[in-house]
Amino acid sequence: MGTMEKKWRIHTPDEQAVEAVAQGTGLSALAAKILVTRGYTTTDEALDFLRTDEEVIHDPYLLHDLEGAVARIQRAIEQQENIVVYGDYDTDGITSSTVMKTALQQLGAVVEHVIPNRFEHGYGPNEALFREIAEAGANLLITVDNGIAGNGPIDVIKSLGVDVIVTDHHEPGKELPNADFIIHPRHPEGNYPFGELAGVGVAFKVAQALLGRVPEELIDVVAIGTVADLVPLVDENRYFVIKGLERMRHHARPAIQALATVAGTELSDIDEQTIGFGFGPRLNALGRLGDAAPGVDFLMMEQQTEAMHMANYLNERNKERQDLVAAITEEAIDMVETIPEVGNSRVLVVAGEGWNAGVVGIVASRLVEKYYRPTIVLATDSEKGIAKGSARSIEGFNMYVELDKNRDILPAFGGHPMAAGMTLQQADVDELRSRLHTQALDCLSEEDLVPVLNIDIPLNVEEIDLDALDDLKKLAPFGVEFEKPLYGLRDLSIKTMRKIGANEDHIKMEIGKNGHYLDAVGFHKGYLADELTPGIDISFAGDIQINEWNGRRKPQFMLQDVHTDAWQLFDIRGGHKISQWLAKIDADQTTFLAFRKDTIAHYTSVIPREIKYYDEEDTAEAYEKFIVLLDLPQNVQQLEHVISLEKLERIYAHFYVSDPHLFDGMPTREQFVWYYAFLRKRREFHLHQNLNTLAKHKGWSRAMLIFMTQVFFELEFVTIENGLAKIVDNPPKRDLTSAAIYKERTQQLALEKTLLYAPYKDLRQWFDERIHQTVSEEEQ
Repeated sequence: MGTMEKKWRIHTPDEQAVEAVAQGTGLSALAAKILVTRGYTTTDEALDFLRTDEEVIHDPYLLHDLEGAVARIQRAIEQQENIVVYGDYDTDGITSSTVMKTALQQLGAVVEHVIPNRFEHGYGPNEALFREIAEAGANLLITVDNGIAGNGPIDVIKSLGVDVIVTDHHEPGKELPNADFIIHPRHPEGNYPFGELAGVGVAFKVAQALLGRVPEELIDVVAIGTVADLVPLVDENRYFVIKGLERMRHHARPAIQALATVAGTELSDIDEQTIGFGFGPRLNALGRLGDAAPGVDFLMMEQQTEAMHMANYLNERNKERQDLVAAITEEAIDMVETIPEVGNSRVLVVAGEGWNAGVVGIVASRLVEKYYRPTIVLATDSEKGIAKGSARSIEGFNMYVELDKNRDILPAFGGHPMAAGMTLQQADVDELRSRLHTQALDCLSEEDLVPVLNIDIPLNVEEIDLDALDDLKKLAPFGVEFEKPLYGLRDLSIKTMRKIGANEDHIKMEIGKNGHYLDAVGFHKGYLADELTPGIDISFAGDIQINEWNGRRKPQFMLQDVHTDAWQLFDIRGGHKISQWLAKIDADQTTFLAFRKDTIAHYTSVIPREIKYYDEEDTAEAYEKFIVLLDLPQNVQQLEHVISLEKLERIYAHFYVSDPHLFDGMPTREQFVWYYAFLRKRREFHLHQNLNTLAKHKGWSRAMLIFMTQVFFELEFVTIENGLAKIVDNPPKRDLTSAAIYKERTQQLALEKTLLYAPYKDLRQWFDERIHQTVSEEEQ
């Protein structure tokens, strides 16, 4: 492979710290290594991280403005004022609304919830919707998971006599809204000890203060919003998710039971991945395709039949969402690949007429995965002349900060360093792309555009056992800023390898060394079977899971990336069909080399690029990093010259020979003597008429007789005219081996034996010796 698909950043934890943490916590060495790598280097730090009691919960009144907000809400409840909870249309917004509304209802409040429609109102506070809320008689508006950037609409609703409490966690702007109270864990005038709460976490803190206790009955909902919104799973967030998962497994509300059913998950098996990939997307599908408000009603349902009906509806909407994402992603990729000003920009900005604005964030994530560049995907509406969309970023490019520099063409936007949403004029899309490209040139180097794979622990295969893997569950949940561990297994070999799956999209291997082997599976990595070869050292990065089958449990490595510095030899000699091996080669990175001109004529119609004819004057610039050796060289020196020019990463050995000689071999001296005596006796011999009969009589091949005749002709032992061989009287005395054709055949036989018919292991060794010799000479 030569170059890495990703840049590996391998962390090697301090062994003394690992030993101390393992002893102090009772964890396995493997679990202790992960904690130390993540910065928990002392026993006290590790125990603080692992703590799951209520001491982890901070005093809600440490939040700026909370005391005044609670007093205003209590007055509204006492006076039976109309309260509106105004949420967002994603999972965090739905769960935030659920938590706030439930807590208020428990206190006897008159409360309704409103969630803006993504397509009619856009993200966050909407002036028209705020006017409707005021006209409907609201006295108090409480925003959840939005509002911190809603300055204008909040001024409007306050002017209409409605008090406003903002609860949010998104990045505060330079000017805060003129709300009555702002509850934000990173309020510029506050000192809350944990600033990374999700919107639902902030709502939960308000509920905690209102109820005067930690409302455990709501913590399952908090867990869903916290995981779905990709906030760091440390501190309070870790507590919320651990306790929320416990509640889901043992005291699941009807909505959770119904979601588990449609997601195909047993309640006892629910974990953070169930939320992230099963529950969150289904709740998100509502707001991505239409009205998200029913999501709050769903989470608050008390009847199982009703909840199951709604869960099925969510499931169908999620399938619609998946189809939309696939279609838009395909169109977006086509734009990146075919429109230079889009594909060449350091920040990808793609826009499509009629795209569903509700799913463009997912599409942006897909493009970041594929191209590893900050990405904005916009849905345009030509009639209104606007573009709405979402952004996803990479390490080193703070999306919120960079967008903030363009407020003059971004009338509405908000978000985080890694994600944002926005609305702008369709006419300004190209200008935004151009500006962000220029901004990215200042803060993103070429190296920054190589995705980084953070490998927590380099392991040996023999270190992996079931007890250590079971112990890792104590570190869960895993998520942002406490990601699932990634392991590195270095310098292993592949014992077995095969493609699996109906379309052979996946791969299964046995990897290891020194008698210790481990099963490895790579989903959507079937292509590796065409890119990895036996006999080389390969490093693997991935996760380790426990595979349970028929009552047996054993470790299984889940591949994420592979890397090798070794050159690779691919054996495509002999019976391999051209179409089969051509399909596995990246032609744009490959030199197709021929040592004989007739080979070029043979392959011109099937090779997808120009075939290079060998020239002894060639330099390294003449060759790509991959090379296909289409035929045998005319001598070893030619091939050694090619090898010496540059460190080739992949060598594909085809070695086509139109007329192989090895199985005929070289005629013996006795065969030459007999044939010459035969010709002397006959004086002349008609080759066309009698050669086949003679070959059959002697049990020799026709080709061998022709070769011997050519040797006699070159040595002037015979003449040949119109197929008639005549003996020459008193010929010059010459040894058979002095004939050029004899020398050429000898050389050809040696090349065929060494290169064409040698076992793979011997052929690789032949190349290895010469490659290592070249490297050694370069280092001298």
